[in-house]
Amino acid sequence: MNIRLYNAQILTMEKNRPVFRGEVWVKGGRIAGILDCGAECPNVDNITVETRWDLELDCEENLLMPGFKDAHTHSAMTFLRSYADDVPLQQWLNTKVFPLEARLSREDIYHLTKLAVLEYLTSGITSIFEMYLSPDAAAEACIDMGMRCVLTSGLNNFTSSIEQTETEYLKWNSESELIRYRLGFHSEYTCSRELLEGLAKLAGKYHEPVYTHLAETAEEVEGCKKRYGMTPAVFLDSLGMFAYGGGGYHCVHMSEQDMDIFDRRGMYVVTNPASNLKLASGIAPVAEYTERGIPVAVGTDGPASNNCLDMFREMFLVSGLSKVREKDAASLDAAEVLHMATVNGAGAMGLSQADVLAAGRQADLILIDLHQPNMQPVHNIPKNLVYSGSKANIRMTMINGRILYRDGNFDVGESREEIYERCNEIVKRIVYA
Repeated sequence: MNIRLYNAQILTMEKNRPVFRGEVWVKGGRIAGILDCGAECPNVDNITVETRWDLELDCEENLLMPGFKDAHTHSAMTFLRSYADDVPLQQWLNTKVFPLEARLSREDIYHLTKLAVLEYLTSGITSIFEMYLSPDAAAEACIDMGMRCVLTSGLNNFTSSIEQTETEYLKWNSESELIRYRLGFHSEYTCSRELLEGLAKLAGKYHEPVYTHLAETAEEVEGCKKRYGMTPAVFLDSLGMFAYGGGGYHCVHMSEQDMDIFDRRGMYVVTNPASNLKLASGIAPVAEYTERGIPVAVGTDGPASNNCLDMFREMFLVSGLSKVREKDAASLDAAEVLHMATVNGAGAMGLSQADVLAAGRQADLILIDLHQPNMQPVHNIPKNLVYSGSKANIRMTMINGRILYRDGNFDVGESREEIYERCNEIVKRIVYA
């Protein structure tokens, strides 16, 4: 589909490029061109464009920008939203989550993922970094709804295997333009040393980065020290796990040595502030990561530990919690946080073609309503987005050149009511049977 988006304010997220007035042209799944109009755009009929527009959309001076990259998700955990609450992480996992997850079927995960996708779209999220049971089911749900998804294995002692992980890696890096796959495992504390050594060898075979939950709680770190005499990051690096980089989800309780490994290996931190607050895991030292040059991306975590898949809330918390932790209101600028939620997220996920708005890049973009009271006056658009923005400001979410959400309506192949009904049936069977 060929789409002309005109009369827009545009934030490309390219380095040192301020907001400007212009147009974005989309052909198929790519951005065909971006026009900087200055004070006034010329009539498009006078511009040489070898295109017949299928849709011309007046953006009404609202903001076009790259979509948010949710760099840590467990989408199908929608079935536990507001059920598995108000307990610490280990108790939450062992008494609330793991027993009920064991009852999920592949089909359940497919439908529960669809519910999460609806919420991602309303939050302006155009790609997710997904770790959960039955990756094939999550991938198929995303394909059917048009969501861009990077899968990573939740490999552990109880689910999946090295062989299955390799099969998924080969399949999903070639089967769909919407799906990619990166190597990963659930955590050090749910994997045997033998399993971890096997994954490190697999990463070496394909020269691939590896991603995992890391240093989320003080208890996790102390447990690893008792088992191996090292912190999780140091232990995993000693196995060769991060020889080709990768990243850690949460990274709340990191030592100087851990940070040195991340710096040396070019690894990403994926911070999940709402989840860490709700589970009382702590506040990640995000300002220190940025000072060291360690790239930070932002994730929501799952809808059972958050419980809201909302990147606006995450961005505010990243900045606000950093200021409190460092006792410095200048510790983390809003522009840096916005960069984390877009460009750095794309980097962590390996989505080099979906990081900024530019000709030739994938057409994954959102339209932000600047005409609502929380966006006025417009002194500084990036700061408005981080400090006062909300899901209510999302007018449109486009992925791969397809408008999936616009003005409260979804175009995802089925009605939201059908998705709600199926998911509630699953909850009744799994949770309340």
